[in-house]
Amino acid sequence: MARPVYEEPSSPRGDAEPLAWIQEQIQHPIVLFMKGDPGEPQCGFSANAAGILASYGKPNHHVDVLLDPEVRQGIKEFSDWPTIPQIYVGGEFVGGSDILAQMHSAGDLKAQIEAAFSQEG
Repeated sequence: MARPVYEEPSSPRGDAEPLAWIQEQIQHPIVLFMKGDPGEPQCGFSANAAGILASYGKPNHHVDVLLDPEVRQGIKEFSDWPTIPQIYVGGEFVGGSDILAQMHSAGDLKAQIEAAFSQEG
């Protein structure tokens, strides 16, 4: 019996330059750069961020940085923020999981998310 062949997951970036590709991604109203995906987060901070964003009932775009080491490093340089997850709302960097949780608790995140979706054209 032949052994199954498993392919490494490929990056959705393809051969695009990492920082240019990141710039394209943040055009979505909500973008979560995370480890894993919202259905199967690979760290607690990513799980927390995905859960908070899901609670708003708005579509959000996610990027699994584990699929592409160049994007994983590139997003840290792009935002000048050393950790993952990273959240962008309305094209602007919000911060990491802790800042997202603070904004959520304070009620500030809701207004920022609503503004991002009202700007969608």
